[in-house]
Amino acid sequence: MAGAAGGASGGYPDRVPGDAETGTGAGTGTVAAATVVLLRDGAEGPEVLLLRRNSAMTFGGMWVFPGGRVDPGDRDPTWPDDEVTTASRAAVREAREEAGLEIDVATLVPFSHWMPPRQAPLRFSTWFFLAPAPAASVLIDGHEIHENRWFRPADAIARRDGGEIELAPPTWVTLWALRSTPDVQSAMDQAHTETAEHFETRLVQTDEGPVALWHGDEGYVDGDATRPGPRHRLWMSTAGWHYERA
Repeated sequence: MAGAAGGASGGYPDRVPGDAETGTGAGTGTVAAATVVLLRDGAEGPEVLLLRRNSAMTFGGMWVFPGGRVDPGDRDPTWPDDEVTTASRAAVREAREEAGLEIDVATLVPFSHWMPPRQAPLRFSTWFFLAPAPAASVLIDGHEIHENRWFRPADAIARRDGGEIELAPPTWVTLWALRSTPDVQSAMDQAHTETAEHFETRLVQTDEGPVALWHGDEGYVDGDATRPGPRHRLWMSTAGWHYERA
């Protein structure tokens, strides 16, 4: 197993370390990773597969999409330098290893790309793909993955707010983006027509708690979350998480 499946979901620290703690404020390295958001039509709307990581491992206890580090064997000999092709093959392999599901790589559609904050000790450069789930039972190993469950995106968000499950910000934002999708085909059709969005996170501390800032936010460049103007951020206060995008 490639490990760090949660790396495909990019857990963030709950506070912002200063330069004295990190040396330069930057992480120590970047690792290529991939994850796949598997969708199926449920009785009350589309559902996504989430897996709960072993609490003793990286991103322990979090509910994540199947995914992990890119391995050297994931490179297509025909397109060895194609980052997206390599990531898609890694996502297929991870779905097999973590969930026992065989996914046709041709069904994967790039959905987004994520880079964690600079202060993360190890930065996972992660491609997120959408794919329809195969009609097969999920099989987990009980070691790296302890539980699996199909969630309606809005229900997973509500359970996080209720303290029932733990989600990383990229997972949360992905669920938020899918919360109003009427069915799997609509989600796939929309992903086919849109360019995958790139998120490079800037994490800042405010009086209300940590805030993740992304492109288009007025405070993104200098990390000033109080600066008036356009917003693209996730507020992560103890009172609840709130995605703000103008």
